[in-house]
Amino acid sequence: MSRKERDSKFVIYQVLYIFVITVLALKGADLDLRRVALEDETVDISIKDSLAAILDSLYALGIDFSIKIDPKVLDENIEMKDQLAELNRKLEAVKDFVPPPEEEPEEEIVEEQIKLQLPISLKQTFIQHTWNKAKNSGTVPTNIYDPKNLNTPIVTIPPGEEKTFDLTDQNEVVIKFGTQQERIKVIPNKPPEINIERVTTKMNASDIYVQELQRITAFTVTIVDARPNQLKVSYSGPISVSGPQKNNKGNSVYNVSIRIASTEARYDDWIDKNGHLQEADGRYKANFFFTVIDEKTNDRVQVGDSFFFTDFSK
Repeated sequence: MSRKERDSKFVIYQVLYIFVITVLALKGADLDLRRVALEDETVDISIKDSLAAILDSLYALGIDFSIKIDPKVLDENIEMKDQLAELNRKLEAVKDFVPPPEEEPEEEIVEEQIKLQLPISLKQTFIQHTWNKAKNSGTVPTNIYDPKNLNTPIVTIPPGEEKTFDLTDQNEVVIKFGTQQERIKVIPNKPPEINIERVTTKMNASDIYVQELQRITAFTVTIVDARPNQLKVSYSGPISVSGPQKNNKGNSVYNVSIRIASTEARYDDWIDKNGHLQEADGRYKANFFFTVIDEKTNDRVQVGDSFFFTDFSK
């Protein structure tokens, strides 16, 4: 067989394959070519013309061919059409079906508790064994409790008001407001402090005269305490005391001068009675003391200092 004949057969087989596939795709197993040619609405006119041209070319070459279809193909095609028809009926039955809306689960309503701002600052200082003040800056009443007794409040403070109350040995207090509560520490009540300061230089001289010292303030005594109004202050010695005045820190300040004798004769009497107070350097020494007692804590503090002098006057 020549190469030209082989090429012709290859072309013929390819054309036949394309033809069969095209017809099967358009008409299924029904290969009535006349019917295909008559139904222009089913097959595009351009496809029909192309197939006709191919067939004319084959006949012109003198090629005889025939197409045999397995008779079972037609039965299978009919069965498939029946299945498709049944499926279409089912689709028609459900196409207008609207599924009922899904019921959303009811949300559980939880009552939200509003967190209130602490009506009393955590920086508030509470002190044992004394009075304390607290201001309620909130919008609800505030109760202050001893942790040992949460049934009865120490004090109830209405919104926007300030109250004074006493504490004893509590280490902390419980603040209740609304449904909330906080704890605030209570600090110990420190013992009072006594600071004595010499404020004159006259006692640095070699000759020191009582008459001059009695005219001036020689010492200041400052008492430092967070609650000075519960302190009892006393002093002893040959002194004159004025005050107290408050300094810029709110502490009590006393001015101290010596008071031994208004005349030289009385000075001599004092020397006769207190000759043992003379120092080795010839100066006389007169001591004085300040004593402070906290009447609630019973803390007691005593501090002293000394006057020095050599004679009554020049």
